[in-house]
Amino acid sequence: MSDALPSVGEIVAPIIEKVEPEQQPLLIALAERIAARRYRAWAETVGIGDERERLVACAEREEEVARRVEGLFENAASVQSELLARHGGLEATYSELFEGRPLFDQFTIQARGERLGAATWRALADNSDGSTRDTYLECAKLEEQSALVLEELAGAKGSR
Repeated sequence: MSDALPSVGEIVAPIIEKVEPEQQPLLIALAERIAARRYRAWAETVGIGDERERLVACAEREEEVARRVEGLFENAASVQSELLARHGGLEATYSELFEGRPLFDQFTIQARGERLGAATWRALADNSDGSTRDTYLECAKLEEQSALVLEELAGAKGSR
Protein backbone atom coordinates (compact mmCIF):
# COMPACT_ATOMS: atom_id res chain seq x y z
CA MET A 1 0.00 0.00 0.00
CA SER A 2 1.42 3.34 -1.01
CA ASP A 3 1.41 6.59 0.93
CA ALA A 4 1.56 8.33 -2.45
CA LEU A 5 -2.08 7.52 -3.08
CA PRO A 6 -4.24 10.36 -4.38
CA SER A 7 -6.44 12.25 -1.99
CA VAL A 8 -10.18 12.48 -2.49
CA GLY A 9 -10.05 15.86 -0.79
CA GLU A 10 -7.41 17.29 -3.12
CA ILE A 11 -9.35 16.16 -6.16
CA VAL A 12 -12.86 17.11 -5.02
CA ALA A 13 -12.10 20.29 -3.02
CA PRO A 14 -11.60 22.51 -6.09
CA ILE A 15 -15.03 21.47 -7.36
CA ILE A 16 -16.70 22.05 -3.99
CA GLU A 17 -15.02 25.44 -3.59
CA LYS A 18 -16.72 26.63 -6.80
CA VAL A 19 -20.14 26.05 -5.24
CA GLU A 20 -21.95 28.51 -2.98
CA PRO A 21 -21.42 27.50 0.67
CA GLU A 22 -25.12 26.88 1.26
CA GLN A 23 -25.18 24.43 -1.69
CA GLN A 24 -22.01 22.55 -0.78
CA PRO A 25 -23.78 19.94 1.37
CA LEU A 26 -25.96 19.04 -1.61
CA LEU A 27 -22.93 18.64 -3.87
CA ILE A 28 -21.30 16.46 -1.22
CA ALA A 29 -24.52 14.42 -1.08
CA LEU A 30 -24.11 13.79 -4.82
CA ALA A 31 -20.57 12.59 -4.13
CA GLU A 32 -21.99 10.26 -1.48
CA ARG A 33 -24.24 8.69 -4.11
CA ILE A 34 -21.25 8.28 -6.44
CA ALA A 35 -19.39 6.54 -3.63
CA ALA A 36 -22.39 4.27 -3.03
CA ARG A 37 -22.21 3.12 -6.65
CA ARG A 38 -18.48 2.42 -6.22
CA TYR A 39 -19.17 0.33 -3.11
CA ARG A 40 -21.77 -1.67 -5.00
CA ALA A 41 -19.30 -2.28 -7.83
CA TRP A 42 -16.71 -3.48 -5.32
CA ALA A 43 -19.31 -5.75 -3.74
CA GLU A 44 -19.91 -7.34 -7.15
CA THR A 45 -16.17 -7.76 -7.63
CA VAL A 46 -15.60 -9.59 -4.36
CA GLY A 47 -18.55 -11.91 -5.01
CA ILE A 48 -20.40 -13.42 -2.08
CA GLY A 49 -19.74 -13.59 1.63
CA ASP A 50 -18.85 -11.25 4.44
CA GLU A 51 -16.81 -8.81 2.37
CA ARG A 52 -19.65 -8.35 -0.10
CA GLU A 53 -22.19 -7.79 2.69
CA ARG A 54 -19.94 -5.26 4.39
CA LEU A 55 -19.44 -3.32 1.15
CA VAL A 56 -23.18 -3.30 0.45
CA ALA A 57 -23.73 -1.97 3.99
CA CYS A 58 -21.21 0.80 3.21
CA ALA A 59 -23.17 1.65 0.06
CA GLU A 60 -26.36 1.82 2.08
CA ARG A 61 -24.68 4.16 4.59
CA GLU A 62 -23.55 6.45 1.76
CA GLU A 63 -27.09 6.57 0.42
CA GLU A 64 -28.41 7.24 3.93
CA VAL A 65 -26.00 10.17 4.33
CA ALA A 66 -27.19 11.57 0.99
CA ARG A 67 -30.87 11.13 1.96
CA ARG A 68 -30.39 12.81 5.33
CA VAL A 69 -28.56 15.78 3.85
CA GLU A 70 -31.01 16.15 0.98
CA GLY A 71 -33.81 16.07 3.54
CA LEU A 72 -32.47 19.29 5.05
CA PHE A 73 -33.25 21.23 1.86
CA GLU A 74 -36.70 21.92 0.45
CA ASN A 75 -35.41 22.20 -3.11
CA ALA A 76 -32.68 19.55 -2.97
CA ALA A 77 -33.52 17.81 -6.25
CA SER A 78 -33.61 20.98 -8.35
CA VAL A 79 -30.42 22.37 -6.78
CA GLN A 80 -28.66 19.05 -7.35
CA SER A 81 -29.81 18.99 -10.98
CA GLU A 82 -28.32 22.44 -11.43
CA LEU A 83 -25.11 21.39 -9.67
CA LEU A 84 -24.79 18.34 -11.92
CA ALA A 85 -25.26 20.52 -14.98
CA ARG A 86 -22.41 22.77 -13.85
CA HIS A 87 -20.16 20.05 -12.40
CA GLY A 88 -21.03 16.98 -14.43
CA GLY A 89 -17.44 15.81 -14.40
CA LEU A 90 -17.54 15.02 -10.69
CA GLU A 91 -18.09 11.31 -11.22
CA ALA A 92 -15.37 11.00 -13.85
CA THR A 93 -12.94 12.94 -11.68
CA TYR A 94 -13.76 10.73 -8.72
CA SER A 95 -13.39 7.55 -10.79
CA GLU A 96 -9.93 8.57 -11.98
CA LEU A 97 -8.70 8.27 -8.39
CA PHE A 98 -9.22 4.52 -8.47
CA GLU A 99 -8.35 3.52 -12.04
CA GLY A 100 -5.67 0.89 -12.40
CA ARG A 101 -5.05 0.53 -8.68
CA PRO A 102 -5.13 -2.68 -6.65
CA LEU A 103 -8.31 -3.18 -4.65
CA PHE A 104 -6.60 -2.60 -1.29
CA ASP A 105 -5.30 0.77 -2.53
CA GLN A 106 -8.81 1.66 -3.71
CA PHE A 107 -10.17 0.77 -0.27
CA THR A 108 -7.47 2.92 1.36
CA ILE A 109 -8.25 5.90 -0.87
CA GLN A 110 -11.95 5.60 -0.09
CA ALA A 111 -11.34 5.08 3.63
CA ARG A 112 -9.37 8.32 3.72
CA GLY A 113 -12.22 9.97 1.82
CA GLU A 114 -14.69 8.68 4.43
CA ARG A 115 -12.54 10.15 7.22
CA LEU A 116 -12.47 13.46 5.35
CA GLY A 117 -16.24 13.23 4.90
CA ALA A 118 -16.70 12.73 8.63
CA ALA A 119 -14.55 15.78 9.35
CA THR A 120 -16.50 17.79 6.79
CA TRP A 121 -19.86 16.89 8.32
CA ARG A 122 -18.52 17.79 11.77
CA ALA A 123 -17.31 21.16 10.47
CA LEU A 124 -20.74 21.80 8.99
CA ALA A 125 -22.31 20.76 12.30
CA ASP A 126 -20.13 23.28 14.13
CA ASN A 127 -21.72 26.00 12.03
CA SER A 128 -25.27 24.69 12.39
CA ASP A 129 -27.79 24.18 15.13
CA GLY A 130 -30.78 22.05 16.05
CA SER A 131 -31.78 19.18 13.83
CA THR A 132 -29.39 20.27 11.06
CA ARG A 133 -26.46 19.97 13.47
CA ASP A 134 -27.72 16.57 14.64
CA THR A 135 -28.08 15.37 11.06
CA TYR A 136 -24.54 16.37 10.15
CA LEU A 137 -23.15 14.68 13.28
CA GLU A 138 -25.01 11.47 12.45
CA CYS A 139 -23.63 11.63 8.91
CA ALA A 140 -20.12 11.87 10.38
CA LYS A 141 -20.74 8.69 12.38
CA LEU A 142 -21.97 6.85 9.29
CA GLU A 143 -18.87 7.92 7.36
CA GLU A 144 -16.62 6.63 10.14
CA GLN A 145 -18.38 3.27 10.16
CA SER A 146 -17.59 2.85 6.48
CA ALA A 147 -14.01 4.03 6.99
CA LEU A 148 -13.50 1.29 9.58
CA VAL A 149 -14.81 -1.37 7.21
CA LEU A 150 -12.55 -0.21 4.42
CA GLU A 151 -9.51 0.03 6.66
CA GLU A 152 -10.09 -3.55 7.77
CA LEU A 153 -10.62 -4.75 4.20
CA ALA A 154 -7.57 -2.83 2.94
CA GLY A 155 -5.44 -4.43 5.63
CA ALA A 156 -6.73 -7.89 4.76
CA LYS A 157 -6.26 -7.38 1.01
CA GLY A 158 -2.83 -5.77 1.43
CA SER A 159 -1.54 -8.67 3.51
CA ARG A 160 -2.47 -11.33 0.96
